[in-house]
This record gives sequence, C-alpha cells and structure tokens, in this order.
Amino acid sequence: MSELAKERTAQSPHKHVNVGLETSTSTYKISKRLLDITGALFGIIILSLLFILVALAIKLEDPKGPVFFAQIRVGKNGQEFKMYKFRSMVSDAEERLKELLSLNEVSGAMFKMKNDPRITKTGKLIRKTSIDELPQLINVLKGEMSLVGPRPPLPREVELYSDYDKQRLLVTPGCTGLWQVSARNSVGFSEMVELDLAYIRERSLSFDFKIIIKTILLLFGSKNAY
Repeated sequence: MSELAKERTAQSPHKHVNVGLETSTSTYKISKRLLDITGALFGIIILSLLFILVALAIKLEDPKGPVFFAQIRVGKNGQEFKMYKFRSMVSDAEERLKELLSLNEVSGAMFKMKNDPRITKTGKLIRKTSIDELPQLINVLKGEMSLVGPRPPLPREVELYSDYDKQRLLVTPGCTGLWQVSARNSVGFSEMVELDLAYIRERSLSFDFKIIIKTILLLFGSKNAY
C-alpha cells in the first residue's frame, strides 16, 4: 500500500463517514459535474483512434463476441446501471464464473484472480494497461459515474455488504479513485472500503485532480492490474 493510502486509512477509524461541508454544497456538485463532462468528452475525442484499434483487435481474436461488455453495477444510493468495458474475456465468462469462485484471490465481497483462464490474449493487454476501462467515459457522460469515486460493485457483492460497507454507495461511483491509485488489487476488500470512505470524507476538486493525474501516470504498466 502506498504512503498516500497509509495516511488516509490511518486517519480512518471504523465509524460512519461524515461527507463534509464542502462536498455538500451545490458549487462543488456543479463543478465536479462540469469536470466529469469536460474530461469524458476530451478523453473520448483524444482516444478515439485507440478505441478503434482495440475494437479491431477484439474482433480479430473473437469475431463472434461483442466489442463492448455491459455489466449491471450498483451506483449511488443503490441504483443499478449498465457499466461499459471493452470485452477482455471469452463470451461465456459469466457462465464460467461459478466454477472459479473457490479460486478467488482476494478477501471479502469481490472476485479477483490473477491468472483467470477466461481472459483473452487481447484482454490481458488491455487489462494490464487499464484500457478496458475506457468505455466507462460513456457512463460518465450519462451521469451514472464520475471520473473519480469508489468503484461500482456488482449486485451480488452488495448483497454481502454490511451497513458500514454500504457507505461506499453514498456518492456517485468513479472510473478511478483513491483505492485504484494507491493499492489496486494488492489489498483486500476491507482495506478497499477504508480507502473509499477516506475519499468520501476528504473529496474535493483538488483531491480529484490529484487522483486523475496519478491515474494518468499509472495508466500504462500498472503492476497490480488484472
């Protein structure tokens, strides 16, 4: 875990979060939404060629499968929505998940497996660089996600949440966040929750900018991405 993560979690006793004065103001909400729209549009335009190349690579490896993968996730206040990704797994990945649950490599209410046999060759590359996450810029434009915030969980994961864990759902979920730039898959579920709640307590435009910049620096070659 990075020094940034240690600092935040050290200040995070196991209690309910206080969202803070700044984050409750309409000025902050409007400014954050403008940042989301501007950032998402800029990202889609700048990365449009990359989108095309990734789509071609996915189709060449598996012509029958779709380019994009839409999955139901849980957003702010428990509202469900379809989150988009570039498809990085075989077409029947969801059906094959049940036989792999016993091989989960992280604790708590989420599934991660470093050598997941469902991942395609193209999928391994775009996951390693987090390129598979880029279509979520569409979710940002729709207002279902923000550029920065807690990652949106799966409904089956939320079913296992305690009331304390559910505080992750107090804000709009994000494409990146404190957990992703500080620790990613190197920590368990409880540590991820603490980092997300630390972000909710301290979130501000300046904090969001810091996380976005660190995300860009870590976008290629993240050793903990799988």
